[in-house]
Amino acid sequence: MRALRSILIGFMLLAITGGPWPILQAVAWTTMLANNLRAQPFSEAMTRTFDGQHPCNLCKAIAAGKKSEGKSEAIPPVARQEFLPVCRTLAVVQLDRVLFLSVAEKIVQSLTQQPPNPPPRAICA
Repeated sequence: MRALRSILIGFMLLAITGGPWPILQAVAWTTMLANNLRAQPFSEAMTRTFDGQHPCNLCKAIAAGKKSEGKSEAIPPVARQEFLPVCRTLAVVQLDRVLFLSVAEKIVQSLTQQPPNPPPRAICA
């Protein structure tokens, strides 16, 4: 049960954050950082990875995918909203004629009722 709950939470987080794009972006940054660390010191590799001036092929593909996904989800504007007419009549009810019973009162009434006299006989006796 816990595994199912964890999987569902994971899918919900994935849907909230925008699908698989953040995961793919993290993979792209990790790959870029590893490749940049082979040829440069750490500080230069970090700035080159995250400056946005040197995107890798995966980063370009992610940007194109996000752009195309955003275009397909565009919602057309609503021309005009129409509402139902407001009812201007008012109904008056006399509250002294309405019987209000709370749940507790119903339970007390059911507990204080006497059993049927004589007691019911068993069906299979």
